[in-house]
Amino acid sequence: MTLPASFRRLAALSLLVCATGCHQQTETPPQTPPTPPAPPAPVVAPAPVAPEKPKITKLDDLPRHTYPVQGSAVDLVTSDEKFAPFAAAVRGDVEKDLATYDIQDKTTLKRLKGTLLTLDLLDGKTDEARSLIAELQGLEDKPALKIMTGFITVVRLDVMDELKLTNLADISQPAFQQAFQKELATRADALPWNVVQDELKSIKGSFELTSKNLVLGEIQSEIDPVVKQAGALSTDLADSIVHLRSSLEISIPLKQPIVAALSSVIEKHKVAKADIWNASAVTLTKEQKLTPVVIGIWDSGVDPKVYPTKIFNDPDAPKDGAEPHGLSYDLHSNRVHGELYPLGADARRLPELKSQIKGILDMEAAVDSPEAADLKKKMAALPQDKVKPFLEDLELFGNYIHGTHVAGIASHGNPFAQLLIARITFDYHLIPEKPTVEQARKDVIADQQTVDYFKQHGVRVVNMSWGGSLKDVEEALEKNGVADAEERKKEAREIFDIGKDDLYNALKSAPDILFVTAAGNSDNDVNFDEVIPSSFDLPNMITVGAVDQAGEETSFTSFGKNVTAYADGFEVDSPIPGGSHLKLSGTSMASPEVANLAAKLFALNPKLVPGDVIDLIKGGLDTNPGDKRILLLNPKKSVDLLNSRSTQAK
Repeated sequence: MTLPASFRRLAALSLLVCATGCHQQTETPPQTPPTPPAPPAPVVAPAPVAPEKPKITKLDDLPRHTYPVQGSAVDLVTSDEKFAPFAAAVRGDVEKDLATYDIQDKTTLKRLKGTLLTLDLLDGKTDEARSLIAELQGLEDKPALKIMTGFITVVRLDVMDELKLTNLADISQPAFQQAFQKELATRADALPWNVVQDELKSIKGSFELTSKNLVLGEIQSEIDPVVKQAGALSTDLADSIVHLRSSLEISIPLKQPIVAALSSVIEKHKVAKADIWNASAVTLTKEQKLTPVVIGIWDSGVDPKVYPTKIFNDPDAPKDGAEPHGLSYDLHSNRVHGELYPLGADARRLPELKSQIKGILDMEAAVDSPEAADLKKKMAALPQDKVKPFLEDLELFGNYIHGTHVAGIASHGNPFAQLLIARITFDYHLIPEKPTVEQARKDVIADQQTVDYFKQHGVRVVNMSWGGSLKDVEEALEKNGVADAEERKKEAREIFDIGKDDLYNALKSAPDILFVTAAGNSDNDVNFDEVIPSSFDLPNMITVGAVDQAGEETSFTSFGKNVTAYADGFEVDSPIPGGSHLKLSGTSMASPEVANLAAKLFALNPKLVPGDVIDLIKGGLDTNPGDKRILLLNPKKSVDLLNSRSTQAK
């Protein structure tokens, strides 16, 4: 599991066939010629019907492409001579796939056309690029992304046209950068601030973090090992190469004027969005003397010392050091001790790691904090060979704090919550361990044991802020040297299906437990991409997407037919191990908001079953006035609905 982006029709030629033949005319005596009869209408043969294009119903239906690479991936990205034929091959495959297949999934179309857009921009094909930007905007459902897709690119192209610049290298000229910065600030300032503010802040933060060393270090750490083992790259890694080339050629040269322009706009608009969540919050009190509710936090571990009055205590736990608050598994699904991932020698670096991740979060939120300032200095001086340990440190610390943060959200405002810890160990390395059938079978045994533990200990609701997809397995296989695309596809499908089928059956085997899961943070359709567990359709499960403090859909949230509720998943404050707080974003934060409400409903009426709670949650959802696709969690309305039904039952 992983914790948890031109249409050419083959037209047949229509031939008009003369079926009347040639009429022989006979001479007649001269006379007033009769009105000649109307010539018979030509008989037109029906045009041959173009063969129906194969319909793509899931991501796995698309073909895999392989791109041989001579030398290193770093050389491929930085060498004009090596990149040109590689880019041509990628372009050819993308155009062929768009022409050959009926792809209805918008995320997939955005990915394919986004690759073409990047290639056009690198090739200086500005007219084609402008056309693709319009197409991509048309594919966007999220209001902020519909506005921001291609926004900075269009400003750049317009300024280049105004200054009569045609060479991409000209964007480094001081005259262009000054004009571009001024125009970008003017146009960004005219955008609807309430809609785009989070995107503008995130873009600014991303540019501040980006550097040549970071890009090259990422290639060296994640893509070069694949090239060395296989001598080739898959479609996904080839796409990464294209976009990383664009970062080096276009984004990084524009870093300074973009950051300066967006900083000026953000500084001007300091009014934050209104927070809708306090008005709909429900807080239970000890005086209500309600029924305790056991909440399973199936996650990366929880620091029990942070929640001394809310932690579950297993009355049957043996006194030999076994887990008193739940159960824990290591990376290989072996039962182990420890509610948190054992950091070992890295524990002494916790203050440094916390400062780094807070710096990243503050930069993305456009907060000028000491941590953000320190991180900017660190990133500016980060050598290429230190990128890998830096990124893995962030992943490690993210895993370490994740479950504790989730637990705080799930139990907030509920003195009757009892947090049962079910720890999973996630891999934090850029090159993960190789997935195997044997390990997949061990994982599903651990999954079933965990669900059985929930059943044995009276768990009413479980939060699952994690997930994985078939694509994740395939990528991990590629990073571990499985070079043949068809072999990789077959092996990934076998491994993935073991986990998917058995996890589905494990959750289904506990009909009295409500499982709440995060949709994911990949801005994709979880059903099309086969993301588990968020694509599961079970009567005792609900899948949650993320909105911000104003109830507007975040740019990162995944979606799909099973995503039935949206909750606050943007800069949500909660404790981390040790008791200090951080504001984290993601559907990982939105999911426990729904688990929180479910636990409160169970506490108010312990006779409820998962189907009842799902009905109450859905019955209380509010429609986002500006986007009717988004149904917002409203705890107060759901509790009022429960109370009204209880009154009617009397």
